Amino acid sequence: MRSRNEHVQLWLNRKEAATLARRAKACGITQSAYLRHLIMGFVPREQPSPDYYAFMRSLYSLANNLNQIAQKAHVLNVIDAQRYDRYARMTEDLVREITRAMIEPRKMTQEEREVLRNAEKDKCSQSSDECG
Repeated sequence: MRSRNEHVQLWLNRKEAATLARRAKACGITQSAYLRHLIMGFVPREQPSPDYYAFMRSLYSLANNLNQIAQKAHVLNVIDAQRYDRYARMTEDLVREITRAMIEPRKMTQEEREVLRNAEKDKCSQSSDECG
């Protein structure tokens, strides 16, 4: 069953439609997904360059190798486990931080929300329809 049951029709001028299409494509998501992010107060990020994914694969591979070394070293008791664990956690945190910064949509700033509210108010004042 669909999780989204409400259909919304939206009228845009040619420039707005082109902007929406361009921005959604740059983010690698559908226009509907792009609008849903904005509605929920998040700004979708553009897709990172292919270099980003190669870099992340290398970083994941490095972290995986560190983990394998740590497992063997713990068994043989030949490593400073606390120090190793600290650096392994730092590597994992770095991967999460990079992903958050490059991939995940970011929360709208107060200024961006104000711009949207003002644009909405302007549209309502120009329209004969009730905006609610």
